[in-house]
Amino acid sequence: MSKTPSKKLPKAQRREQLLDIALSIVREEGTDALTLGHVAERAGVSKPIAYEHFKTRSGLLIALYEQVDARQVQALLEALKRTRKRLEDVARVMSAAYMHCYTSAGPEWHAVSAALRGDEEMEAFQRELLDRYVALYREALAPYSDLKKDALHLRCVGIIGAAEAISRDMLRGLVDEAPAAETLASLIVSWLSRP
Repeated sequence: MSKTPSKKLPKAQRREQLLDIALSIVREEGTDALTLGHVAERAGVSKPIAYEHFKTRSGLLIALYEQVDARQVQALLEALKRTRKRLEDVARVMSAAYMHCYTSAGPEWHAVSAALRGDEEMEAFQRELLDRYVALYREALAPYSDLKKDALHLRCVGIIGAAEAISRDMLRGLVDEAPAAETLASLIVSWLSRP
């Protein structure tokens, strides 16, 4: 399945090419087949080029996950810009975006997410990612809450935990996307509503 040698690309374009190929490998062969050597072979480049970009298989998986996550976060931020500045509306948009992320990302994203569990580098990345989501939610919801920063932070930790649990049930087919998003939105509103 080796391709002819690839032409020289700027570093950013090469990285995108390698990520696209890695995603294709996950889609076609599963995460177990995803190695830096296999990605390099499919790209028609030497192994050191793949290693230069990602260092390790964990680094490659993390880069794949970050690529999908960055698109989802950008879509959420754009939606929030267009949203009426009321807690109910912001909660609805954030919840819908969270659940839609899980249903629209595709099976490859879920396979990459599952493969991220296991080693220390991947676990640290997962913790960092959850911390970023908590911070994003805290920043977006702060204008609608009288809670002190620490209390709001803890509520957002709980919101993300609830979102993860609800989305797992959604992926298992126990709840549809719309009711899952509505449930999460109602939790956000009830936890942050001003008296």
